[in-house]
Amino acid sequence: MKKRELDHVLRAAGRITGEKQFIVVGSQALHGKHPDLADEIVKSAEVDLLAAKSPNKTDWLNAIGVFSQFHETFGYYVDPIDERTATLPKGWKGRLVNLPPGDTEGVAGLCLEPHDLALAKYVASREKDLIFTRELARRGIVSEQRLLALLDQMPVEADIRERIRSQIARDFTPRRSPE
Repeated sequence: MKKRELDHVLRAAGRITGEKQFIVVGSQALHGKHPDLADEIVKSAEVDLLAAKSPNKTDWLNAIGVFSQFHETFGYYVDPIDERTATLPKGWKGRLVNLPPGDTEGVAGLCLEPHDLALAKYVASREKDLIFTRELARRGIVSEQRLLALLDQMPVEADIRERIRSQIARDFTPRRSPE
């Protein structure tokens, strides 16, 4: 998804709910710090959104959700979420990144900071999430040291924390080319 498509989603979300601020939680949150990133790392057709000031209005976004007319017309859609959808480190709201200005009709996108996003993906630990975190590390979008520091602030059990610690180490271990 390109940033202009994310802007389009925010415009539509604002029109539907009357809200002017949304939190972008999934991979599209990378557009906050990297708005020109328009390749395979942000290829998802969905935008995970939460109405920042009125979470109860988030469900209204199903009008532009999967299989909606919006999705059928444009090829992308909103996945309405709530704050429990992603497991995030303490203080994540204070690290939200403003989506750079665009054609959003004044609707603001508040994006997860890349390290918070990566840690949410490590917790979810689906294959697509682990491919994503590997790519974040490979591109230097996240740092191992910062991930480990934030991991200590995650509300997760010790076994999950150790699994994530191992996954982070794996993502930052240089790959050997076949000989």
